[in-house]
Amino acid sequence: MPSVFTKIMNKELPGHFVWEDKDCIAILSINPIQTGHALVIPRVEVDHWLDVPPQLAAHLFLVAQKIGHAQKAAFRSPRVGLIIAGEEVPHTHLHVIPMFNIADLNFAHAKTSIPPTDLAATAQLLQSHLSSTS
Repeated sequence: MPSVFTKIMNKELPGHFVWEDKDCIAILSINPIQTGHALVIPRVEVDHWLDVPPQLAAHLFLVAQKIGHAQKAAFRSPRVGLIIAGEEVPHTHLHVIPMFNIADLNFAHAKTSIPPTDLAATAQLLQSHLSSTS
């Protein structure tokens, strides 16, 4: 059965995309810890990040870096955190999170409901900064 991320990639479920290429996508988290919290997801379904082929892993990290630079510019965050948790969806994904303090990496602080219009505006802001930093 396809993961929720595969369904988003296939446009069977909605998602706020900030990046798409042949190997991966990046979407905004619907439960962000911080505004701009993005997920970098390989197109191929790999449950555990340790099983991601090295070349694909390198690409995911490169995309995460590009998104991180855009987040720093868009949200003026002094840091950007990266987490690979792997518990909530059995499809590898990297959490890229603008940080103002260490609490911005605590999933207990994740928001449970964000209006789609806010996510769309955040996605547009990140995309504009991605195009200026790429």
